[in-house]
Amino acid sequence: MSQLYKKGLYLEYFTVGYNILEAVVSILLGAINNSIALIGFGLDSIVESLSGCILIWRLSQHQNLTPESEAKIERQATQFVAITFFLMAGYIGFESLRKLINQDVPEPSFMGILLALLSLMIMPLLAWQKNKVGKQLNSKALIADAKETLVCSFLSVALLLGLVGNYWFSFWQADPFAGFIIVFYLIKEGWEVWEEAHESDVD
Repeated sequence: MSQLYKKGLYLEYFTVGYNILEAVVSILLGAINNSIALIGFGLDSIVESLSGCILIWRLSQHQNLTPESEAKIERQATQFVAITFFLMAGYIGFESLRKLINQDVPEPSFMGILLALLSLMIMPLLAWQKNKVGKQLNSKALIADAKETLVCSFLSVALLLGLVGNYWFSFWQADPFAGFIIVFYLIKEGWEVWEEAHESDVD
């Protein structure tokens, strides 16, 4: 296996490990503080882990494959990544709307703010490395996964704004509003990734 494929695998192993830990902490904090933004962020981390597992599968299949077989696996991996975007968007959108209608007020979470800041430092660097290796390997699946990691950075900003609004200004609506922002980015990026997979199918 080439060094590039090994580097791609190492990046995905880190993605899975970090995001599992982030998901556990975020969902636990979200449950304690009744925060859909934190729970949604944790679910995004789970999806990011699933996406990482898909990419580990895809990259590990590189050896002993014909170009046609590798193209098929690449397309399937890209489609799976896109589907993970849509599944998470549906849940977060539903829960955000429900909490806003029912006026389900979340508790302020200082630990959630620290988690968002940590993610905001790590995710952009990880996305940059994935995108770089993906372009070198000409892997649309890895580039799509890099986009999902970058979306996680945007979600960190939305989460941070929502938690800060609730923590310092008692603006509890910022929490579900942050959820809606997360949904918008997920649908947008998911659709773009799906179209990329379809273009590969046409080609």
